[in-house]
Amino acid sequence: MHTLPAVSAIAQTIQLALSPIFMLTGICALLNVLAGRLARVVDRSRALSDLHPLSTGPEHDRHVWELRLLDRRITIINLALFLAVTSAVLTCTVVALLFVGSLTDLHIGPAVAVTFILAMMMLIVSLMSFMIEVRVSLRAIHVRADLLR
Repeated sequence: MHTLPAVSAIAQTIQLALSPIFMLTGICALLNVLAGRLARVVDRSRALSDLHPLSTGPEHDRHVWELRLLDRRITIINLALFLAVTSAVLTCTVVALLFVGSLTDLHIGPAVAVTFILAMMMLIVSLMSFMIEVRVSLRAIHVRADLLR
């Protein structure tokens, strides 16, 4: 007959699960930042879309350029959000697997390791996408030369 795990084994599993939980907290903070950036980009693209039909000449060309840049930023932020959420889901899976492994006789150490590695890879690529989006956003921030005269 299968016996239930001791309280000490469960306590040890909780201790092991704390590191992924801290990682999950960081991912949630990243998601908050990314969602805020996405909201600002969407607001700016809507404002420019309203101005676009009214503009002519160089102003029209600048609006088209900025709308394309905003569209690229939206795509990059969406990718970063997707990867960060995937990382969070995988991190939660790691915690669940730790408890499943602790409560059963299943030897799922390799599955836990692979899942955690995948979560870290998704987080790394998400952070790289965030860095790229910040760099792209800086293109629109530069003060135009004609305004400096």
